[in-house]
Amino acid sequence: MNTTVIEKKLVPRNRSMVGMVFLVFFVMSLLTNILGPIVPDIIASFGVSLAAAALLPFSFFIAYGVMSIPAGFLVERFTEKPVMMFAFLAAAVGSLSFALYPTYQVAVISLFVMGSGMATLQVAINPLLRVAGGEEHFAFNSAFAQLIFGSASFVSPRIYSYLVVNLESPSLTPNPFLRVLARLTPPHLPWASMYWIFAGAALLMVMVLMFFRFPRVHRTEEEQAGSLQMYSSLLRKPIVWLYFVSVFAYVGSEQGTADWISKFLARYHGFDPHTTGASAVSWFWGLLTAGCFLGMLLLKLFDSRQVLIGACAGAFVCLTIALFGPASLSIVAFPAIGLFASVMWPILVSLSLNSVSEYHGAFAGILSTGIMGGAVVPVVIGRIGDVAGLRAGVSFLYLTFGIVLAVGFWARPMIRNATVQLKRAVPQPSA
Repeated sequence: MNTTVIEKKLVPRNRSMVGMVFLVFFVMSLLTNILGPIVPDIIASFGVSLAAAALLPFSFFIAYGVMSIPAGFLVERFTEKPVMMFAFLAAAVGSLSFALYPTYQVAVISLFVMGSGMATLQVAINPLLRVAGGEEHFAFNSAFAQLIFGSASFVSPRIYSYLVVNLESPSLTPNPFLRVLARLTPPHLPWASMYWIFAGAALLMVMVLMFFRFPRVHRTEEEQAGSLQMYSSLLRKPIVWLYFVSVFAYVGSEQGTADWISKFLARYHGFDPHTTGASAVSWFWGLLTAGCFLGMLLLKLFDSRQVLIGACAGAFVCLTIALFGPASLSIVAFPAIGLFASVMWPILVSLSLNSVSEYHGAFAGILSTGIMGGAVVPVVIGRIGDVAGLRAGVSFLYLTFGIVLAVGFWARPMIRNATVQLKRAVPQPSA
């Protein structure tokens, strides 16, 4: 391991480490955001209800609620490299378990194991990105990492679609890789081949990390995972709970949309979930990625709270068209929700951290725990869908997006985002 000491002002930059963090983001997204396209397959293959199908993303994202804070203590105790290797190893074990034993019960357990690995990686790589890229470039690098995360989310459903379509008749393809996957995957579960891809990617990352040299990360007291006293102090503040609920609602909105797009389009408009449905999910993540560019521009022109309000209004309009419009509009409006959702996460995180004066590392751990909203909301949608229909279930997103919208009205950050208008408003010294 590289033993270079990181000083606060004279920090040697490590571009290869920044590249490694970006690669980790890509693989994380590849494993995380395939759940939406496979929901119709889960229902059809295992004969389960909507609520039972939603238990799979629940088991994955609830791991964030369980592991985010403990992962911070693990990183401080063992450092980033071994913890990241262990996280990818856990993802590989989870993937292989389902690839070898593709049953509903194993899927629930394996996704929790995979989610635990992804939650641990999320905690480990952020301080690495800050140190390797430099504190002054952290905001830009974080935004770029989100673009990479979104690009993998765009690619993942297309890999799924390619495998499912081609594995239906593997004897007709000359591709030796597909023939091997066909022998490993049950003929009636071609979508399960994705888990062999996940296992291979995770094991490859373990090997890459094994031979990669890491910088030593020095955290200030503000950046540390935190003591029990820090968490106790933060949890006594109502503002901390408000932002926790907001993050919970946002991730729930994001995953609740992505997880049910394909099934909704199949049930109400008859679109093939293997092709058209998967493509719609892919475009949801693609527009969520592209929206980051537009969001970065808007945040230079307007107060972040105004941008958040406008983004939520746009999401409401698209959600309404998606739910109640004709097929030709629904298939466009669902992915368009991603365009407006793209700016919500960075705005919520920046507003929250700029609203407390201390213990930002511990606060970040609490916010990461809120990612378990991606576990709860899809299950709620599925449960409502079983009782009142999937359209009624997906309408639950009006509530979760509404919670995010409310932040734009009640947030009072101590530090506002820098805009062109703010810079021009600074009074110039008189001659």
